[in-house]
Amino acid sequence: MVAPAGTTDVAWVQDRVRDLVANVERVVHGCTPVVRDAVVCLLAEGHLLIEGVPGVAKTTLAKAIAHSIGARMNRIQFTPDLLPSDVVGVNIFDDASRGFVFHRGPVFANVVLADEINRASPKTQSALLEAMGERQVTVDGRTYGLDAPHFVIATQNPADHQGTYALPEAQLDRFMMQVRLGYPAPEQEVRVIGDAIGRRLPAQLEPVTGIEDLMRMIEVTRAVHVSEALRGYIVAIVGGTRTRPDTVRLGASPRAGNALAMVAQARAVSEGREYVLPDDVKAVAPAVLCHRLVLAPVAAIQGVTAGSVVADLLASVPVPHAVAGR
Repeated sequence: MVAPAGTTDVAWVQDRVRDLVANVERVVHGCTPVVRDAVVCLLAEGHLLIEGVPGVAKTTLAKAIAHSIGARMNRIQFTPDLLPSDVVGVNIFDDASRGFVFHRGPVFANVVLADEINRASPKTQSALLEAMGERQVTVDGRTYGLDAPHFVIATQNPADHQGTYALPEAQLDRFMMQVRLGYPAPEQEVRVIGDAIGRRLPAQLEPVTGIEDLMRMIEVTRAVHVSEALRGYIVAIVGGTRTRPDTVRLGASPRAGNALAMVAQARAVSEGREYVLPDDVKAVAPAVLCHRLVLAPVAAIQGVTAGSVVADLLASVPVPHAVAGR
């Protein structure tokens, strides 16, 4: 699939992003920045963690994205008794063949909705680590690849809600971005009620792009230029999270730097550019970095937040100039 005659690849991707966001917003109202972040995360080949109280359209957002790209989606409802084999699959003895046959779990899909992921035990949560990090699963010594694209959208309730387990640092680091959904504005909530009365559901959305087009969009995103100066800027921001022992007990990993660069590429192409600007990095840094930081206990007591740490770094790290050139 190529861009229409007279249209650059980047402009074509920008149009497709606009169509995707508009289609999702037919059923998810009042949270355009979150919807755009979700689409950007998809283009960056990452995974998305959505946090919010029950009933604010976290699951609706995930379903709307899947239907908008014509993807095969599986939903996993995470509960305390869920087992790792319920996620990745299990070998079952087959009487006819007199051998074990692998039955694939719900992780084998283009879009995997891990609903209320922090209600399952850490052991079950970790079943997603290999799938999210390497696009494969290993069961009884045999490895099975996952089809591209593979996009995990996990939802979680706030950590102070009853029956939740905090996600381990290794699991959080696999999520490229974390976004938060809050309550809609009154005028948007009126539209939400209208959808409920009209029984309008994400499953009724028509796809505005397909898997083939999406993979082409991802290829174009991969080619977006990130200058050496901008790479150094990203390293300085990420490295700055590791040099604040009084406020940050665990800073961002090199994987976080990779994620910041890739998400910045996706934001740039969604804005119609073939190169990344410092503003792209600044715009996506909170969603990429905040959930990866573990604050020092004293700092947390004093009211320091991961968001304030990232904001301080963005304000203090010098911005490079002439970043568009190769």
